[in-house]
Amino acid sequence: MNELQDIIAAVVAGNIAETKEAVSKALGKGFAPLDIINKGMVAGLDVVGEQFAAGEMFLPEMILSAVAAREGMAIATEGLDKGQLKPKATMVMGTVKGDLHDIGKNLVSLILRSRGFDVIDLGVDVHEEQFVKAVREHKPDILGLSCLMTTTMVGMKDVVNALVKAGVRDKVKIIVGGAPVNQEFASLIGADYYSRDAGSTGTLIEKVLPQIRGTK
Repeated sequence: MNELQDIIAAVVAGNIAETKEAVSKALGKGFAPLDIINKGMVAGLDVVGEQFAAGEMFLPEMILSAVAAREGMAIATEGLDKGQLKPKATMVMGTVKGDLHDIGKNLVSLILRSRGFDVIDLGVDVHEEQFVKAVREHKPDILGLSCLMTTTMVGMKDVVNALVKAGVRDKVKIIVGGAPVNQEFASLIGADYYSRDAGSTGTLIEKVLPQIRGTK
């Protein structure tokens, strides 16, 4: 295997030490940091997402892979100028009002940061007014809404309505996810995208990012 394949394998295995070692080795052999990130860590996370969706990988393993990628990225970016470290996109996310669950949300934040996104995490039990304020303040490309209980799903629709009322709905794309959510519900409330699990969220956002950029 070449150095980039070593990085991919280490990320998929969730081996933090091997990921850091492989990244350092690739840097020493002259690989560009951005290639190490995109063709190494991000490519590894794509494999992780596929395996998780197929039931071949479980949550604890995916968390280790995301941490390994994050640690590898920290090494890869040490020598980059600030101008080269522009985030791929900015995402605001939070668990909607009345819901205190955050495992899935936190994992999505970790994965996206490992992929080079700027993530502003508003936490749990976030009311629609807080989401509106964050959209105005941070001007994100994407707004992520999470919930785990059927009783809090209505909070997602409340956020969409609040954004419309505030006149900023067309300024941001909305992605929703969580155990009780599906594509039909996402379409019903006016969300732009739906992700079935944390593992596939990063891959989905990377895929639609050019489209999102094109509407800005």
